[in-house]
Amino acid sequence: MGKKELIDAAMGNNNPVSDAIGRGMKVSKEQIVGLVAAVDWFLNQGDEAMDKEFRQRIQRIVDAVHDIPSVQTQIFVPPIANHVAHLLITYDLNRIKMNARDLQAELLASEPRVQLNPTTGGPNGMSPGIPTGDNVIVVAVWMLLPGEDAIVGRRLHEVLSRAASA
Repeated sequence: MGKKELIDAAMGNNNPVSDAIGRGMKVSKEQIVGLVAAVDWFLNQGDEAMDKEFRQRIQRIVDAVHDIPSVQTQIFVPPIANHVAHLLITYDLNRIKMNARDLQAELLASEPRVQLNPTTGGPNGMSPGIPTGDNVIVVAVWMLLPGEDAIVGRRLHEVLSRAASA
């Protein structure tokens, strides 16, 4: 039912015309439900609630590394991109004998793997607005799943402690 020109247009995008406009964009009903669920979840989140959760994740990582000599931590919100709370960890390279790039490489090479922010250990000016340096670790917590902050904290503690005793 409908206007003849619309029915004709619809028929031109139906079988057996398999390479008509839109065929490559087909999605399943499960994909549509997943997208709707993701949008619903996102719309039910509040900035304050997400910020609170991110800061709790940061605190759990801080608690894991606070006893390592010379380690200092601070919460940092980048002014340009990913405008959410991040954790900055700095330390004295004379007391912890591993630069941040090597620490990052070790975390990626061992299990469970931990990926730090790519600016970790980078040269000054690598990413505008994010502090960098040989002794600067940048941890983005907004992509972590529940409980992964504990893993990140434990792994950072392991590697930093080992480097502090070297």
